[in-house]
Amino acid sequence: MQTFFVDMAVRDYECDLQGVVNNAVYQNYTEHARHEFLKHRGLDFAALTASGLHVMVIRAELDYLRSLRSGDVFRVSVQTERVSRLRMAFVQQITLLPQGTPILNARFVVAAVNAQGRPCFPEQLEHLL
Repeated sequence: MQTFFVDMAVRDYECDLQGVVNNAVYQNYTEHARHEFLKHRGLDFAALTASGLHVMVIRAELDYLRSLRSGDVFRVSVQTERVSRLRMAFVQQITLLPQGTPILNARFVVAAVNAQGRPCFPEQLEHLL
C-alpha cells in the first residue's frame, strides 16, 4: 500500500508555555490525517457511524522524537496494517518539512462494532488494507 500524507502547519494556540506543541495536539494531527485518508479512499467516517458501524481506537502508541514549534510546516503520513482477524492499525509518522526530520512515530490500533455492539471487521475497513 502506498503511503498517504497530509501537510499541515503549527498554529500558535497549539503551543504550550514552553513554546512547543502540546503533547496532546499530536493526536489531533494524526486523527485529522486518518480522516483525510479515509475520505481519499472513498470512506466517509460520519456515514460509516450513521450506518451503525463504530470504529474506535483501542490502543495508541506515540513515540515523541522532537518538538514542533509555532509556524513549523510538517507532514503526517498514514499507512495501514492488519493486526488480527478483527483489528487493524494505522501506522503514522510526523516529519518536519522541508528536511524530513522525524518528529513522531505512532501506531493506532482500531476495532469495530456493529449496530448490535458485536465486534466485526467490516468490508469498508478491509478495503483500506
